[in-house]
Amino acid sequence: MIHYQLCCDVDHEFDGWFKDSDNFERQAARKLIGCPVCASTKIRRALMAPGIRKKGAAAVVEAEPAAPAPQVPQISSRRSGGVMPDQVRSALLKLRAEVEKNCDYVGPDFAEEARRIHNGEAQPRGIYGESTEADAEALADDGIEIAQIPWLPRADS
Repeated sequence: MIHYQLCCDVDHEFDGWFKDSDNFERQAARKLIGCPVCASTKIRRALMAPGIRKKGAAAVVEAEPAAPAPQVPQISSRRSGGVMPDQVRSALLKLRAEVEKNCDYVGPDFAEEARRIHNGEAQPRGIYGESTEADAEALADDGIEIAQIPWLPRADS
């Protein structure tokens, strides 16, 4: 296994472990590595101090990062009272980016537009927006499938 200090395109630093350097390159090229802070998939290796073999030692001392990674504020989960892990935060930010990229924002008209799509009165497409708990329950009662996802603020906002 090889340890890399990684950096995203907005300079958030984090670390990762890979089978070998080719494995890192393949994952980075396929955008499978995401920044745990902002979910960016534009990842590069950060500057690291080299591992140095101590005289007579059989093993190589693990490389240490050249500079410490910035402290990332943790997001608290309102329901559990705990802290959201970086991997979950990253996945939710990726999900938000995909929804914003591929779906139409309908704002507070979400329930009405979802019902119109379900009834064939509007073009079938992915939508997102806001609804009240009562509207969400009414949609579910009518057999209209919706999903509520935690909408984290973007790292750039």
